[in-house]
Amino acid sequence: MSRRPVAVAASLLTVLALGAVSACSSNSGSSSTSAGSGGSGSVPTVKLMVGGIDKQIYLPYQLAQQLGFYKKYGVNVELSTEQNGGIGAEEAMASGQVDMAGAWYEHTIEFQVKGKAVEDIVQLSGAPGEREMCTKNSGVHSGADFKGKTFGVTDIGSGTDTLTQFMAAQKGVKAGQFHRIGVGAGATAVAALQNGKTDCVMTTQPTVAAMEKKGVGSSAINLASTDGAKAALGGAWPAASVIAQTSWVNSHKDAAQKVVDALVATMHWINTHSAADIANKLPASYVSNQLVTKADYISALTQDKGQFLPDGIMPAGGPKTVLATEELVGQATSKVNLGTTFTNEFALKANKDEGFKVTTTPAGPTG
Repeated sequence: MSRRPVAVAASLLTVLALGAVSACSSNSGSSSTSAGSGGSGSVPTVKLMVGGIDKQIYLPYQLAQQLGFYKKYGVNVELSTEQNGGIGAEEAMASGQVDMAGAWYEHTIEFQVKGKAVEDIVQLSGAPGEREMCTKNSGVHSGADFKGKTFGVTDIGSGTDTLTQFMAAQKGVKAGQFHRIGVGAGATAVAALQNGKTDCVMTTQPTVAAMEKKGVGSSAINLASTDGAKAALGGAWPAASVIAQTSWVNSHKDAAQKVVDALVATMHWINTHSAADIANKLPASYVSNQLVTKADYISALTQDKGQFLPDGIMPAGGPKTVLATEELVGQATSKVNLGTTFTNEFALKANKDEGFKVTTTPAGPTG
């Protein structure tokens, strides 16, 4: 059911905690001194699971920790990453195992269709950060070329699967006219192209850089920047975000605001620093591993840094574009109330309080 990017490296599947917060319960958002008080001298603790914490598309969550911004804004954030084949970040959030998920905005629409109130409280990217990587002889340049081809996606039902179907449907190519198989990410995705198992694979950095370096695939469709998403998908396609159950947000507004404060500050930091600066702040294992060297990582991030929004604001038109995607692949209808799937309240306050300039045009109540 879930459509999400999954983690790349099993070696990174550990819980990363900020401070000594092991005593908090699974339904956290509590204060280290007085549960849920948010009062003077108390520091709320929040559990946040990310859908692949070492992926470039999800770098802001860890970067905020590396920069000390969670601590600066008065919140203990326990970061973890979903495991390949395990429960997804958004599913862990929906079941109460964690408070927040670092996942794609589209999940809020999917949850509403299933009768569960989940909302996006800060938007980190205006594009999926994905690229359709294709072999030299694939002949693929747009969704019109998908007929008869085999496409690798993270897994069947994932966000990359949705986007693949959407791009085909836009050009009148039905799902039954091409093939989709799950190839994961990282080394398995590279191998799918290298061994001729697929014609194309939709994936993110650093896997993209590894494919280019090995010469097994090149970028045929760019969804890695906001401009690229607009060209290929018809508008900004908000992806990486923080989502949480609306009931949790309403009962933990202080904690939610502090997490958003930290991430908005991080987005401004990303916007005003180079890819090399960012890579230097991230854990060494994220930027140099079996897939890529640090130089590769920096080059890739320089190329795809345009996916990140500078201020954490949900962009105007973004929710409508995502809903159109969901509708076209049969996952939602226009009856979805977009106004309850996101809020700019926390991000607007964070920018105002810190004197940051808001450059993104905010989405209105209907997206």
